Amino acid sequence: MKYFYSPDTCALAGHIALAEGGHTPQLIKVDVFTRTIKEPGDYNEVNPKGYVPLLEFDDGRQLTENVAILNWISRNSPRFSEGSKPDIDRQTEMLAFISSEIQKPFVFSFFLPGDEAKSDLTKMVAGRFAYLTEVLDEPFLLGSDFSVADAFLYVMLRWARMSNMEVSPRLLEYRDRIERMHSVQRALTEEGLA
Repeated sequence: MKYFYSPDTCALAGHIALAEGGHTPQLIKVDVFTRTIKEPGDYNEVNPKGYVPLLEFDDGRQLTENVAILNWISRNSPRFSEGSKPDIDRQTEMLAFISSEIQKPFVFSFFLPGDEAKSDLTKMVAGRFAYLTEVLDEPFLLGSDFSVADAFLYVMLRWARMSNMEVSPRLLEYRDRIERMHSVQRALTEEGLA
């Protein structure tokens, strides 16, 4: 299995989930600005969408999009299928929410010109974090066990830190607790972020 990523992008969520799930794929670093990799060179030839993440299986099948990759990891990792297995519908709901309501506005705020647009997008993301603060009653998003949705939210909270966005003390504690996990430290180290 191969996992195509770029450091500190949304692909970090899949990297963390793969590590937590006990998978050790070949990691292939993508330069998302030039769309290149060491071999074969042009990442667009590997993934016509041109962005990360991409999970490639040994038989050549490929899976893109965080929601799909994270759900696959959840279904195919003993770590995530033992104990109190998360409700797959609730997990998909949370992954879709994080992807569409937090990740996409964040990405646009990083690349859109104009302070007004950035300010509006930042306010939107802050509102989504406020919602998550209210619904985070358990140690993790879906209950008492770490899920792939937690890996994704952790990455978004890293982006909030990089953007100097204020988030609630509850989410800061949640982020810091997840950051101490072995699988998270492993992924951060492998991406050159620790």
